[in-house]
Amino acid sequence: MMEYVKTILLKVSFDSKLFEKELRKGLNLLVPAELEEFRVWCYKTFSKIYGPILNKYFIKLAG
Repeated sequence: MMEYVKTILLKVSFDSKLFEKELRKGLNLLVPAELEEFRVWCYKTFSKIYGPILNKYFIKLAG
Protein backbone atom coordinates (compact mmCIF):
# COMPACT_ATOMS: atom_id res chain seq x y z
CA MET A 1 0.00 0.00 0.00
CA MET A 2 2.90 2.35 0.73
CA GLU A 3 4.10 2.22 -2.88
CA TYR A 4 0.61 3.16 -4.05
CA VAL A 5 0.50 6.16 -1.70
CA LYS A 6 3.98 7.26 -2.81
CA THR A 7 2.92 7.08 -6.46
CA ILE A 8 -0.15 9.19 -5.81
CA LEU A 9 1.83 11.84 -3.92
CA LEU A 10 4.38 12.09 -6.71
CA LYS A 11 1.59 12.57 -9.25
CA VAL A 12 -0.19 15.31 -7.29
CA SER A 13 2.88 17.14 -6.01
CA PHE A 14 2.28 20.01 -8.44
CA ASP A 15 -0.64 21.27 -6.30
CA SER A 16 -0.34 21.93 -2.56
CA LYS A 17 -4.03 21.44 -1.73
CA LEU A 18 -4.23 18.18 -3.65
CA PHE A 19 -0.95 17.04 -2.10
CA GLU A 20 -2.25 17.72 1.40
CA LYS A 21 -5.54 15.92 0.70
CA GLU A 22 -3.77 12.84 -0.68
CA LEU A 23 -1.21 12.83 2.15
CA ARG A 24 -4.05 12.80 4.68
CA LYS A 25 -5.80 9.97 2.84
CA GLY A 26 -2.54 8.05 2.46
CA LEU A 27 -1.74 8.23 6.15
CA ASN A 28 -5.10 6.59 6.86
CA LEU A 29 -4.31 3.74 4.47
CA LEU A 30 -0.94 2.81 5.95
CA VAL A 31 -0.41 0.45 8.86
CA PRO A 32 1.55 1.76 11.86
CA ALA A 33 4.62 -0.30 10.96
CA GLU A 34 4.93 1.57 7.64
CA LEU A 35 4.58 5.09 9.01
CA GLU A 36 8.20 5.75 10.01
CA GLU A 37 9.58 4.62 6.66
CA PHE A 38 6.90 6.66 4.89
CA ARG A 39 7.70 9.73 7.01
CA VAL A 40 11.40 9.51 6.10
CA TRP A 41 10.56 9.15 2.41
CA CYS A 42 8.15 12.10 2.49
CA TYR A 43 10.68 14.43 4.11
CA LYS A 44 13.44 13.27 1.76
CA THR A 45 11.23 13.78 -1.30
CA PHE A 46 9.07 16.79 -0.44
CA SER A 47 10.55 18.75 2.46
CA LYS A 48 11.81 21.61 0.27
CA ILE A 49 8.38 22.16 -1.25
CA TYR A 50 5.92 21.01 1.40
CA GLY A 51 7.80 21.03 4.70
CA PRO A 52 5.03 22.86 6.63
CA ILE A 53 2.37 20.45 5.36
CA LEU A 54 4.49 17.44 6.31
CA ASN A 55 5.12 18.92 9.75
CA LYS A 56 1.40 19.47 10.24
CA TYR A 57 0.58 15.78 9.75
CA PHE A 58 3.67 14.01 11.06
CA ILE A 59 3.83 16.05 14.27
CA LYS A 60 0.21 15.06 14.94
CA LEU A 61 1.19 11.40 14.56
CA ALA A 62 4.13 11.72 16.91
CA GLY A 63 2.08 13.47 19.58
